[in-house]
Amino acid sequence: MNITRRYVVRTIGSLLICGAIAAVAGCGEKKSGNSNEKHVRIGVVGDFNAQWDHIKSVLAAENIKIELVKFSDYATPNRALSDKELDLNAFQHIAFLKNDVKQHGYKLTAIGNTVVAPLRIYNNKSKIRSISDITDGDKIGIPGDLTNGGRALKLLEAAGLIKVDPAKGYVPTKADITEYVKKIQIIEAESGMLANLLPDFSACIINGGNAFTAGLNPQDAIFSEQFDAADPYLKELANVIVARTEDRGNPIYKRIVEVYQTPETARIIKEAYKGGYIPAWIKDSHQ
Repeated sequence: MNITRRYVVRTIGSLLICGAIAAVAGCGEKKSGNSNEKHVRIGVVGDFNAQWDHIKSVLAAENIKIELVKFSDYATPNRALSDKELDLNAFQHIAFLKNDVKQHGYKLTAIGNTVVAPLRIYNNKSKIRSISDITDGDKIGIPGDLTNGGRALKLLEAAGLIKVDPAKGYVPTKADITEYVKKIQIIEAESGMLANLLPDFSACIINGGNAFTAGLNPQDAIFSEQFDAADPYLKELANVIVARTEDRGNPIYKRIVEVYQTPETARIIKEAYKGGYIPAWIKDSHQ
């Protein structure tokens, strides 16, 4: 099996190709100098992994070795997990997972919440300074996938730039726009490319992870999603650790979730990303 022919990935640490599926730790179990060590390969997207450095350190003392496999896009990590080339992944929110499972028939299950990554509107500072500066003809970039694209349209509605059909909930498409309050041009692009496109647009809607990777400061955004803990849709926007459904009860995977969902991990997330991410497993993530 040649992974590089199927997926464009950059691995953190050495890239291991599984030979056989291990009973407990999935295809990542590895025999090494320490015969009790369990090796777990987790797919991630982007460079925002400070929390995983902490988790890896804690679990290493328990003979669980975490290897992060870094992908450059959102399309392939679920396929890689489904094909047993990963043990877990941690890059997507629940709404994205549900849509990908529906589209591709993957048998994947969320096993624990990680963070919420608010969408924010970042401006091209040479063109506009605030939402009120956006006018007819301005180009606004949004994520091209269904779930995040729908979120982006709802954010533009909240900012007073468009109106969308309320019957579509939080997954409207451009076809569901009922009014352009400002006659803006909404241009869809792959999420990871939006920061690079910002110089050509008046503004782009970028999520926390891609903004962090691009060196954007959340405090510089001109508009942001606001999360109400009482809003049931918030649950759909929680990022999750995902396993194959058949492995959802794996005790090692459950332990990984336990270590992720600790006060120390929450502290690291808040300090490292300056509000770009919000812990999604505690009732009041702002405390």
